Amino acid sequence: MALVPDYIQNLKNYVPGKTVEEVQRELGLTAVLKLASNENSLGPSPRALEAIRRSLTHVNRYPDASGFSLRTKLAERFQVQVHNVVLGAGSEGIMSTIMRTFLLDDDELISAADSFIGFKVLATASGRKVHWVPMKDNRYDLERMADLVNEHTKIIYIANPDNPMGTYIRRDEFDAFYAHVPERVLIILDEAYYEFAAHLTDYPDSMTYRYDNVITLRTFSKAYGLAGLRIGYGFAHDVLIDNLLKVKVPFEPSYPAQVGAFAALDDHAFLEKTLRLNREGMSILNAAFDSLGITYLPSAANFITTRWPSGETARAMTRHLLEQGIIVRHLTPFGWPDCIRISIGLPEENKALIRALETVRH
Repeated sequence: MALVPDYIQNLKNYVPGKTVEEVQRELGLTAVLKLASNENSLGPSPRALEAIRRSLTHVNRYPDASGFSLRTKLAERFQVQVHNVVLGAGSEGIMSTIMRTFLLDDDELISAADSFIGFKVLATASGRKVHWVPMKDNRYDLERMADLVNEHTKIIYIANPDNPMGTYIRRDEFDAFYAHVPERVLIILDEAYYEFAAHLTDYPDSMTYRYDNVITLRTFSKAYGLAGLRIGYGFAHDVLIDNLLKVKVPFEPSYPAQVGAFAALDDHAFLEKTLRLNREGMSILNAAFDSLGITYLPSAANFITTRWPSGETARAMTRHLLEQGIIVRHLTPFGWPDCIRISIGLPEENKALIRALETVRH
């Protein structure tokens, strides 16, 4: 008797981007820049960092399993009730809980092929049938996804903005799509990059919809610089949240994570600086790519995905940048072998990237 199901045996491990320490060991470099994982190059929110320091004397105690203080603060910030909020170890932690809570044996899922790899791993590991819809012009093909909804469909996943393409679904597109989705189907709207896209006039902020079958997921990993703490949050109808709270891992997220996230929500100056540097860095890199003849996709997030003539060219460029001490993300694991995703860095990091690209392109 096989102990491991076939769908688990055949599942490919998630391969994260290289760490700074890994590159330093492999190449013997001392100065290494990481522009591969869409992290906040400013570091963590200072308010969060101070709160985390104070919290460390209490880590001998379990955290509040309900996360009441942070959930209450999030509810107040986004004008919902506390019973509409759930916390998790990053948005992926909540996704995992959603799978374990709502999927039955014959249920099916729908999402875009070659979108967020974290969801792809979780969906495949569920053992359920997944309809992977090819992207159209580097964007979710919502029309095709709507056509695939059937009596077995339980979950539809949409990352908006998308990772790794950086593209986003417009409000009119989502409205047209939603009209074709039955109320019994759960829609996960993963808005990990919400803060970077919120200013777009046609961006469909899911919190303005309040549909009973939509689960909004957001994170403190990106704009607030708390990726290492692994803390995300979600909004949904109270019936959905009540059942998620039954299934989620107890005492998750950790006490420092909850305290840090609580403080980060009040660090308005840090958030404003993050968004300003992202806008400025995006503009500088776009102009440099134009000058160097590098093809790239317009992005609504904190990264830019570049496209190269071939997978071999993209691999060689990734290696060249690595040898210059700059880590970027070759997107073969995501299904885009001819693409490289580059996070927006601090001004000096962006300049170093441009200099390294110029040594090859000129």
